[in-house]
Amino acid sequence: MEVSRRSFLQFAAASLIPAPLFAQSMDLRIVSLDYGLASTLLSLGLPPVGISDLADWDRWVVEPPMPKSVVDIGSAFEVNFEILVTLKPDIILTTPYLDELLPKLQSVAKVVRLEVFTPGIGSILPAAIAATRKLAVELGRENEAEQFLARADASFAQCRSRLVGKNLPPVALVNFMDARHARIYSSPGLFHNVLERIGVRNAWTRESNYWGFETIGIEDLSKVTDPNARLIAFDPIPPDVLSKLAQSPLWNRLAFARPGHLSILPPALMFGMVNEAMRFAGLLTDLLEKEA
Repeated sequence: MEVSRRSFLQFAAASLIPAPLFAQSMDLRIVSLDYGLASTLLSLGLPPVGISDLADWDRWVVEPPMPKSVVDIGSAFEVNFEILVTLKPDIILTTPYLDELLPKLQSVAKVVRLEVFTPGIGSILPAAIAATRKLAVELGRENEAEQFLARADASFAQCRSRLVGKNLPPVALVNFMDARHARIYSSPGLFHNVLERIGVRNAWTRESNYWGFETIGIEDLSKVTDPNARLIAFDPIPPDVLSKLAQSPLWNRLAFARPGHLSILPPALMFGMVNEAMRFAGLLTDLLEKEA
């Protein structure tokens, strides 16, 4: 059977291209020691075989859902190396936050270390996008990464368009630690970056640490002087906090104690990556659109 010159050249060209990582990546066994990296794996179509702190995934991350097949390897700081070795990972994903574990991790498998929350890195959302692309290169999933990031851009744009033209209050974003302390989020953090993307003003104007938060006393909320500002708190809230605040003279002197000035959002991971930014954007947009 005669082979056409064009078919021959196509076959020859294909034979010169090494087997892509995309094909290899289908069989890669990956363990993640970071929630944001784990959720990014899911969006690249590569569920991990194991992650750290799996038991709290539904408490802090929620979505995307983690497959039931994924194994909990213990906490990030107390990895169960017996389970880790049993999983026979090809790659372990980690961050500079866990550098003290590097020697032990490197004895098990190839370690891919990605930087998002590190000193001097700047705004977290662009850093998370850059880390997504770097991870995709490691795994041969560049096309999937670009499709995922395009969906994220569209999601942020849709949130912004839903809110444009509405009389939006500035918002202060907190996680209550107890009835007297909270983490409050600002620049250069992930939540602050999302506010900028969807056109909402952060009522807390003081810059925070490179994680994007600072811990404050409840009395510090008095520094938010805009009378229209809203306080947005995230679940999970410690069980006794709201009842204690209701009885606190300090809290009741704050503008946020007035009816309609405090709202509770479902969990959104403040130390996550692109998926977590999208989740927060959607939750906040739903709230503000409903109450505008």
